[in-house]
Amino acid sequence: MEAKIKAGLEIHQQLDTRKLFCSCPSLLRSDLPKFSVERKLNPVVGETGEVDVAAAFEKSKNKSFIYEVYDTNCLVELDEEPPHSINQEALKTALQIALLLNCKIFPVTQVMRKTVIDGSNTSGFQRTIMIGYDGFIETSIGKVGIESVMLEEDAARPSNTDDYSIEKSKIYKLDRLGIPLVEIATKPDLKTPEQVKEAALKIGEILRACKVKRGIGTIRQDLNISIEGGDRVEIKGFQEPKIMIKTIELETQRQRELILLHNAIKKIEKPFEEFQEVSDIFSNTECKLLKNVIGKGKIYSVKISGFAGIFGKELYEGRRFGSEVSDYAKMYGVGGIIHSDERSEKYNFHEKEISELKKRLSIKKDDAFVIIAGDDKKASKAIEAVIKRVKMQIDVSVPKEVRKGDEDGSTSFLRPMPGSARMYPETDVELLKISRDFLNEAKRDLPKLREELHGFLKQYGMNEELIKLILERREVDKFKEMVQVYNNSNLVAKVLTLFKIELAVKNNKTEDEIDKILSDEIIETILSQIDRRISESDVRNVMQKVLEGKSLEEAMEKAEIDLQGEIKKLVKEKPGLSANAYMGLIMAKFKGQVSGKEVMDEIKKVGI
Repeated sequence: MEAKIKAGLEIHQQLDTRKLFCSCPSLLRSDLPKFSVERKLNPVVGETGEVDVAAAFEKSKNKSFIYEVYDTNCLVELDEEPPHSINQEALKTALQIALLLNCKIFPVTQVMRKTVIDGSNTSGFQRTIMIGYDGFIETSIGKVGIESVMLEEDAARPSNTDDYSIEKSKIYKLDRLGIPLVEIATKPDLKTPEQVKEAALKIGEILRACKVKRGIGTIRQDLNISIEGGDRVEIKGFQEPKIMIKTIELETQRQRELILLHNAIKKIEKPFEEFQEVSDIFSNTECKLLKNVIGKGKIYSVKISGFAGIFGKELYEGRRFGSEVSDYAKMYGVGGIIHSDERSEKYNFHEKEISELKKRLSIKKDDAFVIIAGDDKKASKAIEAVIKRVKMQIDVSVPKEVRKGDEDGSTSFLRPMPGSARMYPETDVELLKISRDFLNEAKRDLPKLREELHGFLKQYGMNEELIKLILERREVDKFKEMVQVYNNSNLVAKVLTLFKIELAVKNNKTEDEIDKILSDEIIETILSQIDRRISESDVRNVMQKVLEGKSLEEAMEKAEIDLQGEIKKLVKEKPGLSANAYMGLIMAKFKGQVSGKEVMDEIKKVGI
């Protein structure tokens, strides 16, 4: 019988505006930074008077961080200057998203600080503001509640530099830090994998109707999911529609198996003894994982009473309980764990080594052991993490944790679940007051959803391919304007979409570069000259000439070509060809200076 799920979505979408608390542009950089700074971050107590468990976990890694600064950054991003007033364009967009999600709007709201000390924020916190609450979307099996719509700062992004010379450091670029984000959290109303996917696509449609950034990295989606008898698990990186259902199915199976495992082992008392250093046992080992550590680090092992066969228990294909425990160990920089449910020959162990280890640890038939090797500090922390994870499985069924979604649909441990202790008020920013006039302006300019826009474009008699291209490129407003200039909806749609795409490929340019050269003003002028100076068939050729650097006036000049004379000359040189063959040869010779219709009309006059 399938386990019933209880799930909710969290979607983070970048807005296409300047940064949230300064006027810096929201540009990602690939060049070298202007300079770098190094920092260490420390957690502070939240509103509850406690340090958040996830923040304490990050602090235990004792990392320092390098921040790369560009000339498009300012002192706000470096946390050397107080935040400026909130970006009004970002606020308006967030309001519109909340309204489209049927949310109630807070007229007055407090900017909060959310503790984040993984290095992705120079301040050690992220600023976040609740804009809307208690909304909903409709799905095929019922309403899904919207818990909240937050407006917040995006984090810094990991640098692609290879310079990790400073021990324990992590390097971040400050180009992304401060870009406005909306965070949409649904209520845990999602009941099936199919409904989760439907809700994600519906919210995505609403976001795309608004002024948001597009492309890789501009949207991040997380899933909160639990089954009866387990706790909530958050899965990061849950945005690929093709594997959403598979990810949910695998996670549901993992949680179900962990619950069964917990019920089988929860009565085990005092399973642990002190872990021991066992480097001497493996001083001449042929096991590569341990051999590389001899003389450089230490090898530790721990006995776990009553756990024989538990580490090898399969949660789903390719993932065992040992994998769960290994994830916790890896967080401290070791390569993983070796446990007693694995075949010793897999690691090239000598029988004598395992025998000596069992004797040292007093391993009995029902007991298990774990081996960890690495730098002394890393290895000792890692084996403590192993003990903690095993104890957790005895005490609870499904640990409350944050996991990473992988490309194959599986998940792996990232960190403990953050708690309420991570939030506290922002004292550098005034209360945010949303006036009735500002809210009415947002309502007045509310964008239409894709379904409405599709119906509008369908009225023009265009095919589905053109409609889809206009919607994907967000050219509906431009289409409305241009079709007033020249009343041929199919041609206007092609000029704004297909022609630009084809010219980008032909000229080895990005579509953004094409849009800059072929501005709205130029496109409007070209369309206005159809049937005056140029024909419909000339439009693409005029666009090409402008891309080549010619002025619009030069691009619209037509060469004086004696078409009929050229056709007669060609017929004498190559008699007996079809009309289409002659047309192809003429058009190839004059390379877009004449249209197919013009050539075919002259061919008919010649009598071919």
